[in-house]
Formats: sequence, C-alpha cells, structure tokens
Amino acid sequence: MGIKKLLSLSYTALKSNFVSLDKPYKLNFAITMHCQSRCLTCNIWQLKPAGELTLEEIREFARKNNYFKWIEITGGEPFLRSDIVEIVRAFRDSSKDLYIVTIPTNSLTNPDVIVKRVREILELGIPRLVLTLSLDGYRELHDKIRGVPGNYDKVINLYRRLNEVRKEYKGFDFVFGYTMSSYNSNQLMETLKRVREELPELSGNDFHVNLAQESDNYYHNQGAGSFKVYGEGTAREIEELIKTRRFEMDPAQIVEGAFLKKLAVFARTGQAPLRSRSLEASVFIDNMGDIYPSIMWSKKIGNLREIGFDLSKVWNSEEAREVRRAVKEGREPVQWTSCEAYQSLTGNIPKLIF
Repeated sequence: MGIKKLLSLSYTALKSNFVSLDKPYKLNFAITMHCQSRCLTCNIWQLKPAGELTLEEIREFARKNNYFKWIEITGGEPFLRSDIVEIVRAFRDSSKDLYIVTIPTNSLTNPDVIVKRVREILELGIPRLVLTLSLDGYRELHDKIRGVPGNYDKVINLYRRLNEVRKEYKGFDFVFGYTMSSYNSNQLMETLKRVREELPELSGNDFHVNLAQESDNYYHNQGAGSFKVYGEGTAREIEELIKTRRFEMDPAQIVEGAFLKKLAVFARTGQAPLRSRSLEASVFIDNMGDIYPSIMWSKKIGNLREIGFDLSKVWNSEEAREVRRAVKEGREPVQWTSCEAYQSLTGNIPKLIF
C-alpha cells in the first residue's frame, strides 16, 4: 500500500514537469499559531490567535478536498492542539493516496504528550511520518535564539525518546531543523560537532537547514530582515554540511540533498534557483482558513469558511490565475524554503539534469 501511494505521489510530481496540475498534491497547513517559543527570527509567538479552525471545520475541509498526497502540518507549535491526531485522521480518511505527513516541533510540549501523539498518528497507518525538531545551535546558542532556557536539553531528550519509537515503526523518521540567521552565523558545523558529542551516531543527514526569511502572512516578521544572512560565508557553511551527508537510496534524502545544493546557490545570489510551483503543486492555508500561494506570499486568494471549505471554488478564480501568471513572469516574492522548494525540485527535473 505504501509503495502504491509513493508511486502516486511520484507520478503527480513528475506530471507537474509537463502540464499544469488542476489541484495541489501538497498542503501546507498551519493548524495553530499558538507557540511557547520566543524566537528572535519569528513573531508568531506574539500573536494572540482566537477563532482558529475547529476540528469539525477541518474535517469538512478534508472531506471536500480528498486529493492530498503530502500534508505538512505546521504552526505555531502543532502539538499544542490536543486534537492533532484527529486532524491527521481526518485527512487519512479522506485522501486515500496520502503518503506522507510532516510536522515540525519546538520540543517544548510535554515529551510524554508528544510521544503519545506520535504513536497514535503512526497507528493510523500513513506510510511516512517525518518530524522536524527545531535546533538552531548548541545549548546556549539555541536557548538564546529561541528565548526559552532549557529548550536545547528538551530537544535532545525528545530526540532520544523518538529514537526508541523509530525502532518500532518503519515509516517513521525525524531530523533536526536548523534555521540559519545572523544570530547563529558560522555556527552550523560547530553545532553539529557539539550535538554529536551527545549523539555520536549523527551525520549531516540528520540536519535539515533553512535560511531565516521574512513573511507577512506566516512568520509575521516583515521588515525585520536584519537577521537574514546571505553571501559566500553562508553558502560555504551549507556546502560543509553537504560534505558530511551519507548517500542513501531514499527519495526523501535525494531530494533533500538537491534542496541543500540549491540553498547554497540561493545564499550566494539571493535569487530562487528554480521557478516555484506555488498554487499549482501546493497551497498554504493558515489557522483561520485564509488561503495563500505559499508561506512567503501574503497574497490572499480566499478563506475556507467563506467558500464552504471547497478549495476548487477559488483554485481557478481570477486571483489564482493572476498568481500563476506572476510565478511564470518571475514576479513571485523571492523564496527558497523547503515548504515550497521540494515541489520546485520535483517539478523542474529537466533543469536539474540539463
């Protein structure tokens, strides 16, 4: 069953190289903006969200849009929603070709709760579940950037707890998520070194890297770009990490390797290395049901509550068509984040080869 769903995802991604898709195969979904972190590079934690989508509303959305093959559940801190398992179940029940669910966490929620909910999600039978444990530096550096004393130790503790779970479930994996910014400039390899002192089995494969960026509709940090870090030094840091990676015959690791190589290009040039597939292969929906092309693009094209939770009602609207024209003409906001970059990589294979 897992192979069949992987083939369905792969076929759709390959198809996106040659034709325009009539619906997205990936959903980036912020189920809450509540967050315990106090990050220097993100202002989500400053929000006071009220009226977030309810479980029943999410179930209705899942029922009326039953074609997702990849769902990235994000936040805020996703595990602050006590109904996260039921949210995943709703999409499992409706999207029969759902292959992978990815979830980031700041590791600040009670680890017993996280592990319990991870096990419950795994029991749903989705072929792949991947968690990203946010880790922006070694102990004192991570705690400073995240604004919560003791956060680093909670991340390492959760890693160890999840490592036991991974031994029981073939389709489960997790990595550290490292966001590069001016606050941890030139500290990536030092972080890997220090973390390996506690977890000697780690390699570059266990670190997923992004560059800190601005977004008005997601990070809510527009205009605060002094933390952004680009240039030759950042590119070289990324390339040093790439050298520590093991080659694995795993589609996710292969795509991740390609993502990192293009991330180094992005760091050097400040330009997206490939055209995105925003509002074609993927869509971003926030905690209030607002619909956007991506986490980096604040051009709202609708709201789930206003369209009866049927995404098709806005998918071919004039607003959506204008977004796609902007993408083709290079007028999209500059971005290269994994939320959208994976679809760009698999949807631009000829450019990767030639």
